[in-house]
Amino acid sequence: MVIPLNTVATEGALLVPYPATLDVSHELVEHVAWLLYEHRQARNIRWRKLGCFKQALLTLVHLRKNETFSQLGAGFGISQATAWRYVDETLDVLASWAPGLHEGLTGLGEGDHVIVDGTLIPIDRIRADEPYYSQKHRKHGMNVQVIARPDGTSLWFSRAMPGRTHDLTAARVHGIVQACLTRQVLVLADRAYQGAGATVRTPYKNHREQPEHYQQFNRDHARLRAPGERAFAQLKSWRILRRARCSTGRIGTIVRAVHTLLTCSYSG
Repeated sequence: MVIPLNTVATEGALLVPYPATLDVSHELVEHVAWLLYEHRQARNIRWRKLGCFKQALLTLVHLRKNETFSQLGAGFGISQATAWRYVDETLDVLASWAPGLHEGLTGLGEGDHVIVDGTLIPIDRIRADEPYYSQKHRKHGMNVQVIARPDGTSLWFSRAMPGRTHDLTAARVHGIVQACLTRQVLVLADRAYQGAGATVRTPYKNHREQPEHYQQFNRDHARLRAPGERAFAQLKSWRILRRARCSTGRIGTIVRAVHTLLTCSYSG
């Protein structure tokens, strides 16, 4: 079976599907398929060209390998438009299961601490699109905030904001500072969050010029924050978030969908 590939670069060429493997568990594909089954039942959808399992697998291939919809269509024997529609539907279903901010902080209170950090999801944008250009990272992207447990397990990911948004601004807009203050949860953050106040703790500036106990505080602070990098490493193990080609408005949905998948992996 061959499927036409209608792109400017390879107009008239053909895509030939081939066997491949995906580095996710069979249980995860089945879980996503079950969510899709419930979604179809709730909307009385009786027939689709792909069953729930194949639709789940299609979406996981897109997220994990960042293949184009033309490539996906060729591999699954459907059109590019159908591949896009199936993936979009599955992302919405997965994103609806991602925890909100207050849900993510459930069970935490005085005496607990979390790690807060921000990352940039790179996107394809021209230099003129200034709202998406991050001076810190020297590239275009979307700013995403994370709240993680002390062991690096993600509790909540924010919606995506333009890349030039400062981390402290994003944390305030998303309500992270106030939510943690209300629960008296200690927040460990980097220097980008200096001035947040409340329960947020950041390293001292110019620590090498400060007394020894200031330097020790910064070392301890860095050690406790280090596991927070694990949350972003797991997020970006899904290649679609290493360089997103989709609309910026869909990146937040993709992040929430991936968080749902990570939550399934934790519980499994």
